[in-house]
Amino acid sequence: MADASPLLVEIRGNLQIMTLNRPEAKNAVTLEMAEAMVTALDAFDAHPELSVGIIVGAGGTFCAGMDLKGFLQGKRPTIPGRGFCGITIKPPRKPIIAAVEGYALAGGFEVVLACDLIVASREAKFGLPEVKRGLAAAGGGLLRLPRRMPYHIAMECILTGDMLSAERAHQNGLINRLVEPGAALDAAIELANAVAANGPLSLIASKQVATESVDWSRSDMFERQAAITNPVFASQDAREGASAFAEKRKPVWKGV
Repeated sequence: MADASPLLVEIRGNLQIMTLNRPEAKNAVTLEMAEAMVTALDAFDAHPELSVGIIVGAGGTFCAGMDLKGFLQGKRPTIPGRGFCGITIKPPRKPIIAAVEGYALAGGFEVVLACDLIVASREAKFGLPEVKRGLAAAGGGLLRLPRRMPYHIAMECILTGDMLSAERAHQNGLINRLVEPGAALDAAIELANAVAANGPLSLIASKQVATESVDWSRSDMFERQAAITNPVFASQDAREGASAFAEKRKPVWKGV
């Protein structure tokens, strides 16, 4: 019997795979799914042996956005302080990858944009169709998309509401890996393993600086960076990384 949980969580080594699990509704996000995502992401961030997360959709598609039936019942799938599907306002501290097959539309595309890396099938389709419904992509689409790809391409997507092909998204720098249909999760796992081989403290600090420094001033940006990166240089893992390099072996990270 299929698992009826709206979000499936699987641990593979030091990876956590989170599957949006409403294939009968193209994985449209419900309040229950958003709450489950918050729980899963908090557990992911807190687990000392987990380094990288992956979000994927069940049934050959990523996510069609908000569940409209739930919306009509007054159940918006947005968590205060965390955003749509529990991730768009406050993504996890650790790196996270979107593995996209099929459609990633509206809030589904905004979940993708909340991730640090994107792997997609050549047949995947992305879109922010909110303007076609008299709405606005307020779950991060309007904020993130113009920063992730050329402004005019992003604005065409935002203002027409038309879909963006994976090929065009890849050509314009939005997608890290473009793969054959059905191969997105395997390629995301391969990419995640390459990331997860690195120091866990280094990954968290590097993501924090890269994401937070967007609005730092030139006068204090190195000082603010140092507050985040100095503890990494003083860590046991930093000594282990240097020792492993000198001894020509793989490092054994402790996360301290």
